[in-house]
Amino acid sequence: MKQVKKHMTTAGDKKPHSTLEAALTGPAFEKRIKRRNIKDKLVKWGISIGGIGVIFSVLLIMFFLLYVVIPLFVPASVEQHQRYDLPGGHAEKTLYYGVDEYKSSAMRMTESGKLIGFDLADGRIQLTEDLPLQGQSITSFTVVNELQNLVAFGLSEGGILFAKYGYQISYPNDQRVVSPEVTYPYGKDILQVSDSAIQSLAIKSLDEEVRVAYQTKGSKRVAIKSFSKTESMFNDSVSLEEDSSVDFESTMIPKWLMLDGSGRNLYVISKNGTADYYDLSDLEAPSLLQHVALVENSEHPTVIRFLLGDYSLMIGTDKGNVHQWFPVRDNDNIFSLQHIRSFKVSDSPIQSIAIEKGRKGFAVTDAAGEFKLYNSTAERHLATKQVSQGAAGLVVMAPRSNGALVETQDGELVQYDIDNDHPDVSFSSLWSKVWYEGYSEPTYTWQSSSASSDFEPKFSLMPLTFGTIKAAFYAMLFAVPIAILAAIFTAFFMDRQTRQWVKPTVEMIEALPTVILGFLAGLWLAPHMEENLPGFFALLIVIPVGVILFGFGWTRLPKSIRNSVPLGKRAILMIPVVILLGWFAMQMSSPMENAWFNGDMRHWLTFSAGIDFDQRNAMVIGFAMGFALIPTIFSVTEDAIYNVPTYLVNGSLALGASGWQTLIGVVIPTASPGIFSAVMLGFGRGVGETMIVLMASGNTPLMTMNLFEGMRTLAANLAIEMPEAAVASSHYRVLFLAGLVLFIFTFVFNTLAEVVRQRMRRKYGSL
Repeated sequence: MKQVKKHMTTAGDKKPHSTLEAALTGPAFEKRIKRRNIKDKLVKWGISIGGIGVIFSVLLIMFFLLYVVIPLFVPASVEQHQRYDLPGGHAEKTLYYGVDEYKSSAMRMTESGKLIGFDLADGRIQLTEDLPLQGQSITSFTVVNELQNLVAFGLSEGGILFAKYGYQISYPNDQRVVSPEVTYPYGKDILQVSDSAIQSLAIKSLDEEVRVAYQTKGSKRVAIKSFSKTESMFNDSVSLEEDSSVDFESTMIPKWLMLDGSGRNLYVISKNGTADYYDLSDLEAPSLLQHVALVENSEHPTVIRFLLGDYSLMIGTDKGNVHQWFPVRDNDNIFSLQHIRSFKVSDSPIQSIAIEKGRKGFAVTDAAGEFKLYNSTAERHLATKQVSQGAAGLVVMAPRSNGALVETQDGELVQYDIDNDHPDVSFSSLWSKVWYEGYSEPTYTWQSSSASSDFEPKFSLMPLTFGTIKAAFYAMLFAVPIAILAAIFTAFFMDRQTRQWVKPTVEMIEALPTVILGFLAGLWLAPHMEENLPGFFALLIVIPVGVILFGFGWTRLPKSIRNSVPLGKRAILMIPVVILLGWFAMQMSSPMENAWFNGDMRHWLTFSAGIDFDQRNAMVIGFAMGFALIPTIFSVTEDAIYNVPTYLVNGSLALGASGWQTLIGVVIPTASPGIFSAVMLGFGRGVGETMIVLMASGNTPLMTMNLFEGMRTLAANLAIEMPEAAVASSHYRVLFLAGLVLFIFTFVFNTLAEVVRQRMRRKYGSL
């Protein structure tokens, strides 16, 4: 019987074993293995393709940004378009050229008073006209207004004649035809101002007056006259009536008189480069502000022009240099001429300087026959072109800065086409201090637009980059301690049931739209903080001290009371305590303000402590953006601490270490890569945050760490200015450059963070 049972048992054992063996070796099993292998390969390739796609997308974004930005740093292109004999011949000296905005027609003004209009395409003469000089000869010449094409001629018998050149545009047979013309805005009658020949002349046409400064031949005396503009009741003609007149003796015989665009600053300059700077604010009593040498002893000026806006003096010398000077205000509100920058153009004397009519650029010709293009603000040499073997003479820029005319010593006129879209941007103007017109010192400044046509763009990215770091710094200063300490308590000390409520609740804060946080910060938090400033500072002291005192008091309670609340749930007791402490701190705001700050802390900060205060400032950003960063830092840190292997914690406790010792010696080192990643993720989000900073920072591009002043970040600046930037303009491309800087900034910090995290993981991974 036993043998039968044994046989039956053996037979029964073999049947399932045979079935399992058949299942592992049958066709169905092989099909499953093939399907699994196919799925593994598909997943592998899918993950690989997805990863490569992400990398490719990031690189594509970077290359697109570079594609938009690179034209900023491309040199100007200057190509010869036409070369022909000087229209009207070269027997007479040319005083000035005018060019129409289409580069179709031009006007030549000669020393004898001839006005010659010609076609730029071939030099064909379109107009020949003589100025109504009434028997006088031209002894001086000045450009009254470069943008309005208004010029004036000083005459041999003490008269002045104003002329305005322009261009009539017609479209016969749908073809644009540009014809030069000359008008006389104050009539053809000569304005008599002196009995002697006018040797030096400077005139500025203001809104309601014309201010004239002149010097007669061989005299040190300079006369200044003011003429009011009177419009005729019967037609559109304007006449000049003398209002006031004054003359004074300068310290030298002037060769140049230069009157700035406001008509208040007069520069009397001698042939050796010394200058008297006069203030004409009180026209009845001009005051000498300064006597200064504009060039070194070994140099002599050859040509002097105003830059666009008639504020900066551009002085070309016989040593091939161009020096820029303009008046600077000191702390006592006194102006003085200061040397701003110099351009080493050539080793040959400067022959002529032409200015751009829409930018702070200028063109130079020298005795070596070269034409060179510069931008003053960016201190950038843009192009050089050899015009002739002899000296290159008078040069003029087209109104749109897309062309130039250069007269040669050989009697030829050369026309150039210029492609120079972004001369006002350079590495130094983006990242170094620049001395802008009207500023008392070199500064980092962002100011991309203005209502004035002679505006000097200020494209420094330093205040934007600084503001980005400042905003992130103060936000992290608020968020990191709260988020990390909360994560440590939640993951290590809190019981599982309470943790399941706390962690999702904190993470839900991240779902709040940042535009809502920015709205609340700008319209509610900022005014409330300004009204209760001492209370907000008291929060930083009252809450930590109050929590410590509450904890100390809790330890002194009877055990029966303490044990009635489970250890992992005791943190809930702190919620009403923190709320009560916050309320108490805010209630103490007014008493503290009255006791220590004379009832107004903001006024005390500004006028007693000398600290500027803006309502929307870095402190508001610290609270608002810090609140937005807390969930990110908290969640990643909490996961890192919670996932520390249990055997490490238990082993430490088994060896006699306390909970705090285990936390500090085992848990935090093991979780440190994750904690570091959490901090860097928070910092990365703080750097890229837009809406909170846009609505609550004040958007003032300042270079100061003052807690009570605002800032402008790269991201906020993009949001503000990109919608209004003209496509393909310098402003537009600089904004893309700001985006590229932000991209590189976050890429570098994230890469650095990953490198540090990997090293920390290798260091503590063996625990």
